[in-house]
Amino acid sequence: MFAFIIRRTTQAVIVMLIVSFLGFSIRHQIGDPVRDLVGVSVSAAEREILRNKLGLNDPFFVQYLRFLKNALHGDLGNSFFFKKPALEVILSKAPATLELVFCSSLIIIFLSIPIGIFAAINPKNWFSRLTMGLSIVGVSIPVFLTAIMLIYIFAVELKWLPSYGRGATVNIGGWSTGFLTIDGLKHLILPSIALSSIMLPLFIRLIRSEMMEVLETEYVKFAWAKGLKRWRVWFVHAFKNTLLPVITVGGVQIGIMIAYTILTETVFQWQGMGFMFLEAVERSDTTLIVAYMITVGAIFVVVNTIVDIVYGLVNPTVRITGRK
Repeated sequence: MFAFIIRRTTQAVIVMLIVSFLGFSIRHQIGDPVRDLVGVSVSAAEREILRNKLGLNDPFFVQYLRFLKNALHGDLGNSFFFKKPALEVILSKAPATLELVFCSSLIIIFLSIPIGIFAAINPKNWFSRLTMGLSIVGVSIPVFLTAIMLIYIFAVELKWLPSYGRGATVNIGGWSTGFLTIDGLKHLILPSIALSSIMLPLFIRLIRSEMMEVLETEYVKFAWAKGLKRWRVWFVHAFKNTLLPVITVGGVQIGIMIAYTILTETVFQWQGMGFMFLEAVERSDTTLIVAYMITVGAIFVVVNTIVDIVYGLVNPTVRITGRK
């Protein structure tokens, strides 16, 4: 198991090096830091002096190694707009995005598992057929359209829930959370439902199809032959083995959900990392754009590495196969 963890960790480091190289290449090719730092009245000679001082005239790989060294110390450059370290700006926006992803994940878990299991056990039931039909529609509708529909129905027409912003928040140790206020929780409902809408149908269909396949295996038939109780066959023998592919897909989808927050946060004016990224694009804040790419890339890599390790713990055959 130790060798398996080392191998996955090494792969994660290699992927992060590739992400950092691509991010630095984008920053190197797009935009001019000197132009963003000084005004139009600064002469060309003064600009050249500043370029030499910032090391912008050094060879590409020299600049990249300097960037990599600074990144290892948590320095991803300074945002031109906020006049602060880019990582500090991202971390200040991270609580909003992480809380949104966390709530959406809870909705997906607590709805997809019971619905998927029921649809697998009772495939001809009217509720199962309705769920499968709606899941196709859910996968087909873009998340921003779902968000607009939710705002129109529950905020504009019914006036039950707020349509934008995070609402009242509480600061605990530098973490600004909306979980501890009624207003914050109300503002969290619609964005969470909108963000979960794109993944929920996928997980329902995945759990249903995997469990239906497991229910046809020989060991489940043997469990029925032994006269075990229905709930034990369904949840201990069948659902337990259904979890393996669900864990794998779930790890990837968590990272994708963070990317989808760009659209959700834009519609709901949710002040998170996705909304900050679009503002950085509009302002041509290349340092903040690259810092966001590297941060999100790191989240993807960390989550997928943890999922691989958990998968290896749950399914020992993965570790055995990896040694060949």
